[in-house]
Amino acid sequence: MTSTERAIAAAEAHSAHNYHPLPVVVASAEGAWVTDVEGRRYLDMLAGYSALNFGHRNRRLLDAAKAQLERVTLTSRAFHHDRFADFCAELAELCGMEMVLPMNTGAEAVETAVKTARKWGYRVKGVPDGRAKVVVAENNFHGRTTTIISFSTDAEARADYGPYTPGFEIVPYGDLAAMEAAVDEHTVAVLLEPIQGEAGVLVPPPGYLAGVRALTRERNVLFIADEIQSGLGRTGATFACEHEDVIPDVYVLGKALGGGVVPVSAVVSSREVLGVFRPGEHGSTFGGNPLACAVALEVVAMLRTGEYQQRATELGEHLHRELGLLAGRGAVEAVRGRGLWAGVDINPAHGTGREISEKLMERGVLVKDTHGSTIRIAPPLVISKEDLDWGLDQLRSVLAAD
Repeated sequence: MTSTERAIAAAEAHSAHNYHPLPVVVASAEGAWVTDVEGRRYLDMLAGYSALNFGHRNRRLLDAAKAQLERVTLTSRAFHHDRFADFCAELAELCGMEMVLPMNTGAEAVETAVKTARKWGYRVKGVPDGRAKVVVAENNFHGRTTTIISFSTDAEARADYGPYTPGFEIVPYGDLAAMEAAVDEHTVAVLLEPIQGEAGVLVPPPGYLAGVRALTRERNVLFIADEIQSGLGRTGATFACEHEDVIPDVYVLGKALGGGVVPVSAVVSSREVLGVFRPGEHGSTFGGNPLACAVALEVVAMLRTGEYQQRATELGEHLHRELGLLAGRGAVEAVRGRGLWAGVDINPAHGTGREISEKLMERGVLVKDTHGSTIRIAPPLVISKEDLDWGLDQLRSVLAAD
């Protein structure tokens, strides 16, 4: 039995089977590349679902983490620490907002945004108690908690977890008329992904986000943008909403905010919105801890240069140009995306998304399937054009072989 086989067998014997990983066991990583326990290198074209926007073991982020590790890592929010104020101020400024509520994971941040919207609805908008409604989009993916899967339309994510949390209405993604019909006097928020990642990197029709922004402003409803996957440089802008010149009322951030080093998430908004919280009404032991703040502060500093957004723009144009040449030709039915982010729909006659992912793995490229027939491509923003082209060559070879 090989080292890989032993590691996989041990994992399957002692961990819950809530994931179905590709059969590769990563032992080390650098930049856009990972190395497995057998010493074989793979080009990472998934980047931890955008958590690794700045690459594996980014030196600036490691240095920031190491320096903080030598000082203090956790205080809890029972006390102040000397990195917290700077983190909140710098992140708020990056977002063009006023206040930050830090958490740890993306799902925690989404839950926090939902709680924020409901509390704002009752205290500020004047919605009758217990009547607050949040409108969400079909095929959304906002996390895995009980409340969040209550408004999921993915049967695999939702089945067998009821009873479900009420207070949500689901409308088709990209359908502005349906959104307008759903928003009523009890609606406190519209919660959307500016680009739906898990659904297959679905980009809404032009004008949709701007239309939602106008609608929510007109009807005194919060527009919450879940930029956990789409934000922080991935699409060629700091936030995907920027592509339509839209500024939401609330940003929900995570993944890349922790630089691939520690889990960091945040809800960022105005004083009017986040000011509804009073001491004791919401919290997290690890949220906004010193180590998380130190890493996230460095992430914010890196984003301020515009370097990563520019790389995502330029390399993204190249990526989509090359993928576009494959669309409608045999194995590839369609390609979507923005920046260094693409969903590639595979013709079922040529295999499932899982099968294509496994064949790419054999050629040294790591991607992941979603919804059966789609593979997602989202390399670290630090990937070189040469490495990106090599990865695309492997994709072309796999598709040609089918």
